[in-house]
This record gives sequence, structure tokens and C-alpha cells, in this order.
Amino acid sequence: MNKLIERKAYLGQLSMWREEEMIKVVTGVRRCGKSTLFDLYIQKLIDSGVSDEQIIFVNLEDEDFSELLDYKKLHEYVKERVSKDKWTYVFIDEIQNCKDYERAISSLFLKKNLDIYITGSNAYMLSGELATKLTARYIEIDMLPLSFAEYSEAVQISDKRERFYQYMNMGAFPYATRFVDNSLAHSQYLEGIYSTVLVKDVMTRENLKDITLVKSIAGFLSSNVGSPVSAKKIADTLTSNGRPTSSATVDTYLEALTDAYLFYKVNRYDIKGKLHLKSEGKYYICDTGLRNMILGTTNKDIGHQIENIVYLELLRRGYTINIGKAGRGAEVDFVAVRDKKTEYYQVSASVLDENTLQRELVSLKQIKDNYPKFLITLDDFMGDHDGIQQLNLIDWLMDNET
Repeated sequence: MNKLIERKAYLGQLSMWREEEMIKVVTGVRRCGKSTLFDLYIQKLIDSGVSDEQIIFVNLEDEDFSELLDYKKLHEYVKERVSKDKWTYVFIDEIQNCKDYERAISSLFLKKNLDIYITGSNAYMLSGELATKLTARYIEIDMLPLSFAEYSEAVQISDKRERFYQYMNMGAFPYATRFVDNSLAHSQYLEGIYSTVLVKDVMTRENLKDITLVKSIAGFLSSNVGSPVSAKKIADTLTSNGRPTSSATVDTYLEALTDAYLFYKVNRYDIKGKLHLKSEGKYYICDTGLRNMILGTTNKDIGHQIENIVYLELLRRGYTINIGKAGRGAEVDFVAVRDKKTEYYQVSASVLDENTLQRELVSLKQIKDNYPKFLITLDDFMGDHDGIQQLNLIDWLMDNET
């Protein structure tokens, strides 16, 4: 139950960029496993013959490293420990805690035989001076909580359907898998993550002050996962509920919530006209268990929950994702592009009812190109509908070769 899960896909990406002249930036919501990924990768380096003296590790959440929150001291600390004739591997966890950290990193980057890896819990850190100074000199690895395949290694539930429903309801933060048999501890752990993200990663952005407002917006997004959302719609809803709020204010908080990797925004794309649209986008949460904790519900709104899970899995597999407008009011859940190849995905809890099946297929049938089209459901049936492949969601999630 408590064994360390090897995050093979992320380890593979770090290994691919080893000793390349690029800063490796691992981003993602707090507690998704970034620190553990560093532990796993450092062990991999040691197993390959790297000595302990070649590894520098700094956790800027740890009080032991509090002095290094000054970028000059951080720079000096690393510089003093660099190996003279071998590669030195530098790992700095939660880099955004160090004010003006980009000055230290950009200076260290100039040194030879220094391989730099950093993590951060806020995308805002990549929009400032680091991005300006190091254009095309860093790669970002966006990390998420456990995939269903990884989760299946972490928990001892043999029935795959039972295991999937637990995954959907309780979510997949790695450490939370320790509490799958203790719903109170599990809920408290998720509440702790949520509060920490809001206080440390959302409210600190541009000195936002209104924690009640941000919770209201996060609650709105959670209950409307997979539905079209705009800042105006949220502001109008809050105002009608006795909480006068402007669209501009909501926009600021939405940006802060996505920068903290708590939510992901997906824009619309006109498939026929090949244009990105400015109309309402959709928001998906980083973890369905966190959503259920925020809303206080489980096993409800399964259609949107599995849509959220499919979105996250496509993200893990390296796709760029949009919502597809197929014409005549028809919409495709996801237009997914990877390696310049496009795929279309429609998601539904069940299409055993013939009317539901036809409603889900109609959007895909309106697309006249020859790119692969998929209908993903929880039904056991798998088959072909005039070239549209129907897949079982659980099997698709377990298929690491996809």
C-alpha cells in the first residue's frame, strides 16, 4: 500500500534531458509528487555511478535551507559545492520561495558541467524574468497526480472497476493513497492540500486578499467542470447570490487558480475553419478527489468527472488539447494534437441507450477529415461505428502504449 511509485514517464523525460544545456523545470500542483520525483531521479543517478558529492539538493520549503531564500546566498551555496572536473547535478525544490531566484539560476546556468533541475508550484514564476533571460533555454515538465495506471500500482484492489471508482472519488495525490481505508484522514489530507495551495500559491499572487471570493470561484469551477465558463458568467452568478463582483476581479482570480495548477483552462477550436475561438472555455480540476472534497460529494455527475479524467490523461500523454466546434452547434469534447497528429475524443458515461449513442456520435460524424475518432465510455462494449472507435475508459487508462 505504501510503496514508492516509480513515475516512469516523468523519470524518462528527466533522463532524456540529462546533461543537456537546458534547465529542467518540473511544475505542478503541490503534493503531486515533484519532490519524490527528484528523490527517484537522484537514486537513478547514483545507480548509474554518480557520487553523492556530485549532487546538490535544496528544498526551499525546509527550514534548514531558510537562509537560501536570499538569491545571493542560494547562488553562493551552489557555487561553493560545484565539482571541478565532473558533472554536478543541482536540484532546487519549490524555487518560487526564493525572491529574485531567476538571478541565481541564470548565473549558475552559465557555468560548465552544471545540470540544473528546479520545481515550482506556480506558473507565474515562468512568466517573469526567468523566461525573458532564458528564452529557449529551459524545458517545462508539467506534473500531475497519479495516473490510473500508477494508482493501480499503489493500491491493493483487484477489481479494476471498483479500483477506478475509488480513483475517481478519492483522487490520486500520491500520499493520499495511504488513507484509502480511512475517509476522515483522507478528507483532512486533501483539505490541507487545498488550503495550502490557496494560501501559498493563489493568494500570494499579486497580493490577492479575498480568500472567501477565491473559494467561491473555485467552488463554481468545481461544480461546472466540463461546462462552458466565463469570468462574466461567474461574476453574474456571484452578484445574483448577493456577492457583487466584477468580471475583471474574477479574471484575476481565475488566472491565479490556473497558475497554481489547481485548474486547467481549455479553449475552443473551430475544426472546420481551423481557428481558435474566443468564446467561453472550459475548466478542469487537477484531481477529481479534490473536486469531490471541495463540493462534499462523490459518485455524482459521473459524466463530467470522467471527462475530467480523460482530459488529465491526454495531458499526461503529451497532447495539446482544445474543445472542438464541429459545426451546427455540435461539439467534440477534445481535439488532441501530438507530434503534429490530430485525434478527436468524445466522452460519455454510457451509450447503451441508442439515442445517447447517436447524440454522442453526431459531432464526430460531422468532421470530414480522416484523423482518428474515439468515443470513450464506461460501457464494456468496444467496437466500431463507421470508423469511430468506441473504447472502454478503464482499459484505455491502463493502456500505457497509447
